[in-house]
Amino acid sequence: MADDHHQLLENIYNRAYEYEGKYGACPQAVLAALQDFFGNIDDSVIQAVHSFAGGGALCGDGTCGALVGGTAAINSQFGRKRSEFGQKTASRLKAFSFSKELRNKFVEEFGGVSCSEVQKNVLGRSFNLWDPADYKKFEEAGGHDDKCTDVAGKTARWAAEILLEKGVPPKI
Repeated sequence: MADDHHQLLENIYNRAYEYEGKYGACPQAVLAALQDFFGNIDDSVIQAVHSFAGGGALCGDGTCGALVGGTAAINSQFGRKRSEFGQKTASRLKAFSFSKELRNKFVEEFGGVSCSEVQKNVLGRSFNLWDPADYKKFEEAGGHDDKCTDVAGKTARWAAEILLEKGVPPKI
């Protein structure tokens, strides 16, 4: 990545980290940070990924919401449009390929894609986010202080790197 993008990537990391710490919902934190610096990410996409937080409906067994947010950002730029249903478009394969790049970086860093796997890696164990006592332990372990915030920040940075590498210009 070119040195001229270093500060941009750092700003994106910091914004996603901040949003996750303040507001939670990691997929929204990642997407909102990327929306701040790239075009073509609509508010409705941010709304649509809300309940993917915590591995989907806060259940932990699905894909980490930060990865969902980063993938949604990539697909906002390269994903297949409804008008392209039934067509063999190049964008369809680009979106899969670029999203796989993000997934590979994520797995390399966090050891898996599920929220519970990420929690075990960064927090030492997984938590039942529906159980108030366990959720309190999640917070006490740094869930929204420096753990999931870092996951959101790194994922937003990696997604931004991919967008930049693939020719998507930043807004700023």
